[in-house]
Amino acid sequence: MKHFQLSFLITALCLSAAFYWSGIAGVMIALILGVLEVSLSFDNAVVNASILKRMDERWQRYFLTWGILVAVFGMRLIFPIAIVVFATGIDFVSVAQMALHDPLTYSMHLTASHVQIAAFGGMFLLMVFFSFLFDKDRELHWLGYLERKIATFGKLESIEIIFALAILLGMQQFLEQEERLTAITAGVAGVILFVIVGSLSSLFENEEEGEEVSTAIKRGSMMSFIYLEILDASFSFDGVIGAFAITQDVVIIMLGLAIGAMFVRSLTVYLVRQGTLDEYVFLEHGAHYAIGALAGIMLASMEYEIPEVVTGLIGATFIGLSVLSSILYKRKHATV
Repeated sequence: MKHFQLSFLITALCLSAAFYWSGIAGVMIALILGVLEVSLSFDNAVVNASILKRMDERWQRYFLTWGILVAVFGMRLIFPIAIVVFATGIDFVSVAQMALHDPLTYSMHLTASHVQIAAFGGMFLLMVFFSFLFDKDRELHWLGYLERKIATFGKLESIEIIFALAILLGMQQFLEQEERLTAITAGVAGVILFVIVGSLSSLFENEEEGEEVSTAIKRGSMMSFIYLEILDASFSFDGVIGAFAITQDVVIIMLGLAIGAMFVRSLTVYLVRQGTLDEYVFLEHGAHYAIGALAGIMLASMEYEIPEVVTGLIGATFIGLSVLSSILYKRKHATV
């Protein structure tokens, strides 16, 4: 429970602010948004934990403290405003005032930017999934022969980029003509960002052991922190837009998502401290497949409306199956 003390404190503060801003109705909506954020982001917590466990305690604390400020105020408040600024050409202050005083117009502008958001976030998450799927050095495979066979393609240089861009080119064919360039540009930007983070990781080569971190993460480095924040941002894009289906009050949305984001972070630290990933060996696999599914859903949402409950159910299914497989795997090897 000690890992969630800060989350409960932040929740109390956020709910108090929601009550001050919008009464009991605001409190209830903030709670609903918080619960939805946690339920849809469990796979995010698992992947975060797989990264965080390689970092030292100092950077883990930064992730739980300074990282939450970036996640809440940066990715769930400032970044959506910046998207509208970029899409409309309206200055930042005017868009911020629009968000507070004319949320309907603001939400319309933000929703109109869905193609860019979905393409960028979807491609970044797809690269995360492909980097895991084509990891030729991974020893444990959830799906046995099939997964091992797919991993052998990792011997081909930049295979994940090739597959990701091929999917992006295929998806844009289903879009309206005027949206295709937007989708291509945003999607390529997502791939470029992932490659940049991965390339910068080579600067942090472990000189003592002479090994490079192939997943763009170095233990205890600033790159780990940056990678986690970008990953969190990719998860949060659709959540911010989807929140407008529940309320158009930007303040309540930020408070509700802040509650969820804080619990996701606490859950991440809990998974690391309790050694859950070592206990459930396929949990990380399930989380990455859930991320792959989320990436596909985000890309498909450029053309089709997909309920968030579908995303949540698919993610929960992968996580549940991976937990079950881990239990069976442990029992099988315990008897050997």
